[in-house]
Amino acid sequence: MFAIGLFVVSCEIEPIANPNDPAQGDVTQDASIPELNALVTGIEDLARSEVGFYYDVVSIVGRDYWFFTGSDPRYTGEVLGKGESQLDNAGFYGTRPYGGRYRTVKAANLLIEALASTTAPLSAEEVNGYLGFAKTMQAYELHLALNLQYENGIRVDVADPENLGPFVSYTDALAYIENLLDEANTDLGNAGSSFRFELSSGLAGFDTPASFSTFNRGLAARIALYAGDMSGALNHLSNSFIDDSNPLSGGPARYYANAAGDFANELYRVPGNSDGIIAHPSWASLVDPADARAAKIQSRESISLDGLTGDNDVLVFTSLDDNVPYITNEELILIQAEANVGSDNGAAVAAIDAIRTANGLAAYAGGTSDAELMDEILVQRQLSLYGLGHRWVDMRRWNRLSEIPIDRPGDDVWVQFPRPVSEN
Repeated sequence: MFAIGLFVVSCEIEPIANPNDPAQGDVTQDASIPELNALVTGIEDLARSEVGFYYDVVSIVGRDYWFFTGSDPRYTGEVLGKGESQLDNAGFYGTRPYGGRYRTVKAANLLIEALASTTAPLSAEEVNGYLGFAKTMQAYELHLALNLQYENGIRVDVADPENLGPFVSYTDALAYIENLLDEANTDLGNAGSSFRFELSSGLAGFDTPASFSTFNRGLAARIALYAGDMSGALNHLSNSFIDDSNPLSGGPARYYANAAGDFANELYRVPGNSDGIIAHPSWASLVDPADARAAKIQSRESISLDGLTGDNDVLVFTSLDDNVPYITNEELILIQAEANVGSDNGAAVAAIDAIRTANGLAAYAGGTSDAELMDEILVQRQLSLYGLGHRWVDMRRWNRLSEIPIDRPGDDVWVQFPRPVSEN
């Protein structure tokens, strides 16, 4: 990915801007096909940038795990709201995951701008393929930024860096993101049978317009769920890659490789080290040892830091080469369960059972009132989506943040991160 630097046109060597840093050079003036493809590569690459910070901070605030490290006390201090501490609007834990998301958005805007002026021999279908990919990736990154900022809102119109659009509310941002996904899906539907570009191994199985559209629709279902639009979520799911007969872990992912010049998985830490991610005791006590999801943690020698003590390392990822999913089949089935509560509780139970039995548990035998099913879905989402940045967002949208455990007297569970100082 990083090796893309030169390409050949009419026997001349012409430099190409670094696709992983949209600030370098200008590829928007009559871009060639290799330049357009390099931007696609750069978008995928940037989707990995700073994303480790995103998963860490939202998982820490949601008490999926703690990050014990002697190099930065803010992970067990400010991020957990220790004592009188407050989140800093210049703190790396807020600025880096937020800024990383907008770098991807910028790269996608460059691709969209380049497509508008190129004279490269592209068919209308091929142009639509580029646009559908770029807009879907933009929507994904904007929604992660919104998860961090919540009621602060985010900017959605950032195409012109000299004339940035205003901050829009959480509700309006969700509507914008869903509309952007719908627009992208229309592009994908008019993109023919194949892309003019190649995607990484993390998107294997989602590397044609039709199959990438199923990723788009899965993401649209997530956004509709966040917006409280259950019928919309179910409609999007019907065109997604949801399939209770397929592996739960299946889905599009960010690729990683522990090779020179590439990105290693930032969320994997070697078990047993003094610096590591330690499972929150509440999760360790929740998971049934017979549950396949119990493998997401591993017992270790007890470790303490800053008044916190844990006995389990987190093993959601088991190597530096593990891909990190954008969204999984398991999440889609859980969305199906939640979206059916109140309208078809039988379908909700069937989806719950698909998750439970696939993980080695007995079928659900509890109550079937709306409240009882939501409690069960809460538990299943906590177990299935552990360490993937959902717990905090889920508890917030269900107005249940007060149920997240407090570890020390005076600790806080933050509602959102402060707007980064760079946005002032």
